[in-house]
Amino acid sequence: MMDIIILNDGLYSLVPVTKNMLEGITLVAGVEFYELCDLLRLKLTEYHTKLNIYTMNNGMGNWMGCIGK
Repeated sequence: MMDIIILNDGLYSLVPVTKNMLEGITLVAGVEFYELCDLLRLKLTEYHTKLNIYTMNNGMGNWMGCIGK
């Protein structure tokens, strides 16, 4: 199990990774935790060079990383 850490208005939230989030990502056997986290970040965020931050495509907040359960 994996959650995404999102910062929105000074509050950190854990959002569980769902099958819908993984849609379109081809997983191979032996994919590591951090590789999957990077793939999700690339799919779900947009990078802003001037601010040096990743924001969620759906407007939920700023991407901070992943945490495993």
